[in-house]
Amino acid sequence: MSRNNTTEVSDYTCVRFYVSTVSFSVLLFFNLIINWTILREERLRRHARFVLIFHLLVSALVHLGMSSVFYYQIHLDTRPSRSACMAMITILISSASNILLTLTAMALDRFCAVCHPMRYSSVCNKGHWPWLLGVFTWMVALVIPLSLLFKDSDALDQGECGREQLKKGELQKVLFIGLCTLIILYSYVRILVEGRRLGVLNRRNRAGCRTIALHGSQLAVYLLPNFVNFVLSILYKREFIQRETKELSAVVVFAFFSLAQCVAPVVYGLRKEELLEQLSRRFPCCSRYLKSVLGWTVRANWSHVPYRTRFSITTTAITTA
Repeated sequence: MSRNNTTEVSDYTCVRFYVSTVSFSVLLFFNLIINWTILREERLRRHARFVLIFHLLVSALVHLGMSSVFYYQIHLDTRPSRSACMAMITILISSASNILLTLTAMALDRFCAVCHPMRYSSVCNKGHWPWLLGVFTWMVALVIPLSLLFKDSDALDQGECGREQLKKGELQKVLFIGLCTLIILYSYVRILVEGRRLGVLNRRNRAGCRTIALHGSQLAVYLLPNFVNFVLSILYKREFIQRETKELSAVVVFAFFSLAQCVAPVVYGLRKEELLEQLSRRFPCCSRYLKSVLGWTVRANWSHVPYRTRFSITTTAITTA
């Protein structure tokens, strides 16, 4: 029975490697065209919304790239040094944590833009605080893996560098994810309430409703897999499910999480009108295909709103969030 389990786990490790590699390749393309455009255009790199997109894409790229390396060394049954294993696990956990922290910052950014538009419009383009915020989220994200690794490093001293190292501190991780989820939910609930109050979100404003639906689906794919893995671990420890069922479910959840990284540039980046305009100028060969794919998610009229009233700013913030 243990031999079968080992075979199944080895096969799923190979699947994780292939999924990570494919997702990394797709996301690398989006990173090149989107992040290059953001860095080259001053109006974009000084805006918090686009700077946070930059950090989100970089974090996802680092996570998927390191996931590919990590699962490949497991598949080959290598024995990396203690420092190399610690580096891989630290990058994996911190990049995944930074993805969630960046999503939380993006939700708070949209909350401020919708619920406090006049104050937000006066400070969002000043200084370098969006870039400093990205550095701060990375520093916070590093606290989690470092605290877990230094707390229990016996397995690393024995030369083990597998998935078991990533499962440490499950309770702390779930509490961290739960806190970020509550902040994100609170932000979007306030956005919905404010949009309803101003009459922005209604049946006629399909763009705003579609934006909320897309963001909700994207966040669900990001957040739910973490809770599912936690529940699967509890069920397995209490012998409600077998190991084969747990590993199969876990690899399916991992595939969905990787898919979310590839869809993120579409939901959070390419639907931005300002970004699409700059992409059309800098990458005309790609923009035509991107527009045809994204036509159902982007408003037909790309003209900017001329008057900066509270209603118009809130409308733009919701429909382009």
